[in-house]
Amino acid sequence: MKRHRRQRDETAPDLKHVRRVLVIKLRAIGDVLMSLPVVDNLRLALPEAAIDFLTEGEAYPIVRGYPGIHSVLVFDRKGLEGASPRVAGKAGLKLIQEVRSRNYDLVIDLFGNPRSALLAALSGARWRVGFNWRIRSWAYNLVVPSRASEVHEVEFNLDALRALGIPVVRRELRLWIPPEADRAAETFFQELGLREGEVIALNPGGGWEAKRWPPHRFAELAAWVVRELRRPVLVLWGPGEYPLAKQVCDDTENVFAIPETDLPGLAACLRRCEALVTNDSGPMHIAAALGVPVVAIFGPTRPDLQGPWGVPHRIVRNSSLDCLGCNLTRCSHPSCMAELPAGAVAEALADLLGELEGAHQAVREGLNVAR
Repeated sequence: MKRHRRQRDETAPDLKHVRRVLVIKLRAIGDVLMSLPVVDNLRLALPEAAIDFLTEGEAYPIVRGYPGIHSVLVFDRKGLEGASPRVAGKAGLKLIQEVRSRNYDLVIDLFGNPRSALLAALSGARWRVGFNWRIRSWAYNLVVPSRASEVHEVEFNLDALRALGIPVVRRELRLWIPPEADRAAETFFQELGLREGEVIALNPGGGWEAKRWPPHRFAELAAWVVRELRRPVLVLWGPGEYPLAKQVCDDTENVFAIPETDLPGLAACLRRCEALVTNDSGPMHIAAALGVPVVAIFGPTRPDLQGPWGVPHRIVRNSSLDCLGCNLTRCSHPSCMAELPAGAVAEALADLLGELEGAHQAVREGLNVAR
């Protein structure tokens, strides 16, 4: 196939000539999940095209088996930590060669860091789409104005399709759960005597330390849920987070940690819960994709840009502070989280559950009238 020079052609491609597409979103779990509506709309616009997805290993379970994705390319960044420059360079070169060998017509870079920009530039694709982030925009010949600080991340990702003239028909998040993960979660619920739809999930983890509400606060909330709402509590945890989960579970009856599992296993357990209380994290977006209502605790990040998408939810913040939304991954005085009382989160959860019960009651009354 003829390779094209990196001309800055700013015209959208003729979609009739697009046969192979690569979408790049390297990390993190929630961000990858919020990029998948791009795949859904590409599939509608290009029903015959092969659409591949490039991500890192941590997010691979999110896109594995996803409807509309032809194949998934994985870059093992964590596996290269501590590797020599020579080894890392060989791995990078191998990935570039793999991308070039697939003869993509269109590459859409939704990540926009130096590595993904370089991959797009060297892909050999005729059309390369990315955002106008400083010098990295040189890698693309269709450059999209970034609205990252203005709109929710789902809409930000979809701007790449708008620049291509592709209509946005679907905006909802979706998540595919393998049958074996679903069966394992069902067995776990049965063993503990938990009833689907009558469990409150808590997620004390999160990618950044500054985004985490303290585990002792989660423990206070768990005790309140068991005592006042008379519901059992299921605590979620991922790699390296079991100590957090254990702090929440200790000394409280009817508070259980999920078993050690992978991401689909976590999702399968979460799907069976009535609601989730969580930090800004991957499980928050997984809940949204599964239709599970969410109470989300925010501090250094902005809920209007990264909050739960498409499900009933409540946002809890320490609104007495003027430093919210600082986007700091570490903070020497994390008052936004440390000083947020459990009562504020409990009130938000009670309000959300009341709204849901009211909606259910209205449906029941409507069914009675219909009869």
